[in-house]
Amino acid sequence: MTAQSDAIAKIKTGYTFDTPSIDLGVLMADGTPQTDVRVRLSLSMLNRHGLVAGATGTGKTRTLQLLAEQISAAGVAVFAADIKGDLSGIAIPGTPSEKLLARTQKIGQDWQPVGCPTEFYALGGQGTGIPLRATVSSFGPILLSKVLGLNETQESSLGLVFHYADTAGLPLLDLADLRQVLQYLTGDEGKAELKAIGGLSAATAGVILRSLVTLQTQGADEFFGEPEFDTRDLLRTSADGHGVISLLELPNLQDRPAIFSTFLMWLLADLFHDLPEVGDLDQPKLVFFFDEAHLLFNGASKAFLDAIAQTVRLIRSKGIGIFFVTQSPTDVPDQVLAQLGSRVQHQLRAHTPKDAKALKATVETYPTSQYDLAETLQSLGIGEAIVTVLNPDGAPTPVAWTRMLAPRASMEPMPSDWLANGVASSAMQAKYGQDINRDSAYEMLARRLEAGAARAQAEADAQARAREEAADQREAERERAPRSTSSRRAPKSGVEKVLGSATFWNQVIRVGGQVVRTMWGTARR
Repeated sequence: MTAQSDAIAKIKTGYTFDTPSIDLGVLMADGTPQTDVRVRLSLSMLNRHGLVAGATGTGKTRTLQLLAEQISAAGVAVFAADIKGDLSGIAIPGTPSEKLLARTQKIGQDWQPVGCPTEFYALGGQGTGIPLRATVSSFGPILLSKVLGLNETQESSLGLVFHYADTAGLPLLDLADLRQVLQYLTGDEGKAELKAIGGLSAATAGVILRSLVTLQTQGADEFFGEPEFDTRDLLRTSADGHGVISLLELPNLQDRPAIFSTFLMWLLADLFHDLPEVGDLDQPKLVFFFDEAHLLFNGASKAFLDAIAQTVRLIRSKGIGIFFVTQSPTDVPDQVLAQLGSRVQHQLRAHTPKDAKALKATVETYPTSQYDLAETLQSLGIGEAIVTVLNPDGAPTPVAWTRMLAPRASMEPMPSDWLANGVASSAMQAKYGQDINRDSAYEMLARRLEAGAARAQAEADAQARAREEAADQREAERERAPRSTSSRRAPKSGVEKVLGSATFWNQVIRVGGQVVRTMWGTARR
């Protein structure tokens, strides 16, 4: 037996599982598909997470679709962000073509067109899908700081603002609520409470407020509010037992990448918070595909990265598997990359020194194999990948040059009228389609400001009445006093001189007016 035959036999044994599995593709040897050597991934290892990487145009999106279809068919729910808008076809059966059938026959794939049960979502309703919203309170200061581009000091200060709102019973439902709290704390009414928070300067609060206003001008208001999406609705199965695929439409991603990527992280964080511990299951409850993962990590603070690493490490025990999809493994921080048990690496290019460095770093993350990976990763064809996963015992499988199977659902976007009709008839649209604006921090603080202004006006009116009464009393006392026979007036006392001064009363009126205007000014702000 030759060395190559030994290698093929080793790979075949390494991917032969007794547990339920999904097929990724077939082994390639000397440019020829080995149809009897299937490269598989055990369902029990999906919650050990994974990475799908590769340069633009090498097949990452089709690999994502292939995985989603098979995971759904196994009865596991799937979530994925539809970055380029070409995943919506997963809901309808694919259309055979001469090119497609030639490819599938060559790799021994019995291709049959199949669609998947799919729900379509859109952030805040900006798109065709069911509106997906979150309240600012549940979003939290760490994620919101990432969206606002705050530094670590400002992030900790924003945490204090959230703490104040929580303890003061001020619900933060939308951005208007948070803006109102910040304006209140930096205004005259809330100065004492701002000081009591500790560690939050008025200048820092002003920076956060300006960043918040900028975010609102970018149209982020639609993403925050109620009804808040219940992430447990992602863990649904259809009547025939297939996992429901939830696709989130992300239009104009390039305009607001931080908002979109951070919203995806909120979904994971919320699932982690709500779901019970279940340990290692035979198959997960949900597999979450995080496309364009580099957007999540760009410019992230240490606290943000630590939170991601902890979530990825612990969410496995909640029955959730995560696959990061990006161009290069170096896009993912080491503390996260180390927890990704499955790797599907499409072609990498080394046209620049930075690319060459990324290629070298990628090679170093793979187990020892019979391939010259630095060369092989640059020579992979479209729809081919270097694969290694965890076997059912948790050990890495042999590295395999794999030609991926073809998706069975449509690889073209769903027609827009079909998509709109599907969304309109969905039970999720009935649940989340209509926005709600209930009493929250904005209204509560507005009422507090109005009450404060009313008290200030009442105090000013009382002072004016007191002055009038005092003047009336003085006039009455002068009339009751016996008239002097002298033509000369009695000299005035010092107090009378001051009280009788027009300058004094003009000053009193001016100061009183300033106090009233300041209080009303706060109310108007």
